[in-house]
Amino acid sequence: MTDWFDAHLDLAFLAETGRDMHVDPAECRGRYLPAAVTLPSLAEGRVRRVLATVFTEAVPDPSAPDAETGPFAYPSGNADAAYVAGMRQLKLYHAWHDAGVIDLPTRARAGMSPERARRAECPDCPPPAFGILIENADPITDPDDLETWVAGGVVAIGLTWARRGRYASGNGVPSDEKDPGLTDAGRALVARMDELGVVHDASHLNDRSLADLFDATDHRVIASHSNCRALMDDENQRHLTDDAIREIVRRDGVIGLNLCSAFIDRACRDQGRATIEDAVRHVEHVCEIAGDRAHVGLGSDMDGGFTVDQLPEGIDRPRDLDRIAEALRDRGWNDDDVAGFMHGNWLRIFPMLGSTGNNR
Repeated sequence: MTDWFDAHLDLAFLAETGRDMHVDPAECRGRYLPAAVTLPSLAEGRVRRVLATVFTEAVPDPSAPDAETGPFAYPSGNADAAYVAGMRQLKLYHAWHDAGVIDLPTRARAGMSPERARRAECPDCPPPAFGILIENADPITDPDDLETWVAGGVVAIGLTWARRGRYASGNGVPSDEKDPGLTDAGRALVARMDELGVVHDASHLNDRSLADLFDATDHRVIASHSNCRALMDDENQRHLTDDAIREIVRRDGVIGLNLCSAFIDRACRDQGRATIEDAVRHVEHVCEIAGDRAHVGLGSDMDGGFTVDQLPEGIDRPRDLDRIAEALRDRGWNDDDVAGFMHGNWLRIFPMLGSTGNNR
């Protein structure tokens, strides 16, 4: 059986909301229950490579009764508070790495913990390889500080989340004459990312900021967890336009299938579960635009602020991801193309994660 590469999992965020990431999902506590994702369930589902996020959320008015709270939240515009929130999550991944639970291949290491040394003696059961994806760049206090994050394992960055951040505007901000798109600091961060080889993630940018990103760099852009606007019959900027898909493909980027039902089938925005066939329609739409099957993969966002009940029918845990692969085979995909979707296309972008486990 072939392993999976999931390009978007909010694992540190889930841990910070009370989930024990080291037990079976049925034993979890915290938010977003019933749960699908823990480290054991990822292993059970052969998810051997992950872009694990540092997810932080700017709160416009922390005193509001409905204001988001938690160690991942910070007052809008407060760079120092954002840094603390983001670095907490990065340090959690470091702790997992040092315990031998995960591997951070790009992290500079001074040595090997006893637990990591013990696991190194078992080459047939290596820990999963993680690259760190910063989903909202506000924790990077200044573009000149990016090198610290890269040394800590960061391989990709999205300039903002849904709101307006210090670097760009997110998908919840209208793209109109009032929206300035990328800030000067955002353009400086883009340039610094290019210098350090960090990949740009377009998934939460609004249309104006995405256009500015395309203008600001000629480097590769991915969409770690985005679906197709043309199939959603609405103008939600959370989904990619066909033109945006074409430009990402032109730059040899990859688009990750998001498994939130509300982002697969518009009829599921309020309730209900999409079907696996509905999800595969988004995969095939990207392939039709690309003219090949080399620019699409998985970016499940599984449990990323929602529950199992909002995943497609038949997908309750990572072990069920194979049903997507089966649906692609039913549509005539050959083994090489299916393996590309499962892991190969993402490994082209992030080869540093390719040394862990086997691609059988």
